Formats: sequence, C-alpha cells, structure tokens
Amino acid sequence: MGVIIGMDPHKSSATIEVVDECAVVLSKGRFSTDRAGYAQMLAAGRKFDDRVWAVEGCNGIGKHLAHRLVHDGETVVDVPAKLSAQVRVFATGNGRKTDPVDAHSVALAALRAPGLAQVVVDDDLLVMGMLADRREELGRARTQTVNRLHRLLLDLFPGGAKQFLSSQQARALVATIKPRDLVGKTRRRLVVELIVELEAIDKKMKTLKKELTELVTARGSTLLDLHGIGPASAARLLADVGDIHRFADRDKFASWNGTAPLDASSGKQERHRLSRAGNRRINRALHIMAVVQPATRPKVAPTMTTAKPAGCRR
Repeated sequence: MGVIIGMDPHKSSATIEVVDECAVVLSKGRFSTDRAGYAQMLAAGRKFDDRVWAVEGCNGIGKHLAHRLVHDGETVVDVPAKLSAQVRVFATGNGRKTDPVDAHSVALAALRAPGLAQVVVDDDLLVMGMLADRREELGRARTQTVNRLHRLLLDLFPGGAKQFLSSQQARALVATIKPRDLVGKTRRRLVVELIVELEAIDKKMKTLKKELTELVTARGSTLLDLHGIGPASAARLLADVGDIHRFADRDKFASWNGTAPLDASSGKQERHRLSRAGNRRINRALHIMAVVQPATRPKVAPTMTTAKPAGCRR
C-alpha cells in the first residue's frame, strides 16, 4: 500500500505525518506554505516511494495545498473533516485539537477508510466555480444598491418607488424631480450615483451570464435544459460536484447536498426532519429550481367533456 502522508492544512502553515500500512509513524514535520516551505514539505514527502497525500478539507482550507500537490504530479485524496474528527476522538478519547494530533488523525482516517475521493484539478470547473462566486457577489451588491435606492427615493417621492426597480425605471423616475433645497439636491445626486453603480453591476452580470452559458454548454452539460435552473446555478452544480461518479448512488448524493431527510424516529413513532448539513450552496440551487418550476411552468387548461359518467341517471 505504501505510505500515507496525513496533512492538517492552514493558510500559512501545514503539519504532516507519514505512516506506513501498519499505522507506524515514520516521519512528521511542520512547514510554512510559502514557496520555500512548500518545497521543503514536498521534498520530505518524496523521500518515500508509493506515497499518497491525505489532505483534510480539499474543498476548503486545504484546497490551495491539494491543488499545488496535484499540479506537481502527486496523488492526493480528500479526507472529510468529520471523518478525521471521529478518528481523533476514538484515538485520544477526547476532542482536543492540536496540529500534530490532527495530522495523525487525517493519516489514520485515510489509512482505514477506503474509497476516499481523489483530488483531480479540472481547470474548466475551477473557472466555473470562480465565475459562479463572482456572480453571487454581484447579486448581493445589486441587492444592497437597490435597497439604498429605495431608501433615498422614499424621501424624494411620496410612497417611494415600486418594489422591483430597474436602473432604467429609477433613472426615469429621478428625472421627473428637481429639488431646490440643499438636502433634496444632495439626495438626488446620491440617487444618480447609485443608479450609475446599478447600471455597472447589471452590465457585469449580463457579461457573466453569457460567459457562464458558454462554459456550461461547452462542457456538454444538459443542465440548462431543465426548467428553473440558470447558467450560474448550473455552473455551481458542475463546479462543486465535480466527478458525479464519486457518489455510489443517488442517496449518497442527496446526503452530500443535504436534501435527504434525517431519520428522527423513536420507538413506534416514525418521523423525519430536515437536514441542515451537506453542501448548502448546492442545496440552495436545488431549492431555487424546485420553487421556480411549479411557479413558472405553464398551466394546462382542463379539457371539457360531454361524456356522461357511468351509472348516471337523468
């Protein structure tokens, strides 16, 4: 089997421990994550043949180190934080955390847990993930800008503006008023500045939507054919899921994204509760799709029939 190099990653440092197939500790160390420290850590790991790097949280804090290792030709597996935490509790009898203890727990978890996902760096999926993150940031910025516009327009116009306000509608509305007092002039100037910011955000979001659509289509995905899912959500699904074959079945996938209900039965009482675990970003994308589908799907008008029901008497 070779050796397992367990790693407890952090932003500026990483602690590793090397164990053989019998869980005997062969080496350990702490390294910085800058170029010099990473080179030293890589050299320390390459002293052992047939090695596998086990990194905790490859989709989180350990992502930057895991991807650097993969780019350098190393084999890396992702160890979930919950799995290493269970190993740490069973091994030490308590939940105390130190970097060496965490690295040891990660190595043991990788040694005893078959079927851990191997980290594969896909540049297209990385780009999709970054652009999807940017789209979410722009969405939040747009909401904040519109909220500020509503607050100022409420003082300029009795009753304020309508709820769903576009930049064109706000510009047409503010063009109808010319305040003469200093407070009103200042308020109107701020409204114009916010409208300019809103137009810039809308332009960036439109460009991102086009780019994400092209990336998802070039990937060969049919997610955009589904009713209720847009380019940003499709890119988020592809980027976060990665290789769908890493899930043994659909139940595993539902558990991973938090859509599978949790069993809360007790005795003869059988009940389930909503899961708060799993990938919340994917959970949100699926929830939006589920809400949009019945709300926007065209309704089919019922057909009228003149046939007399069976057994009906005049």
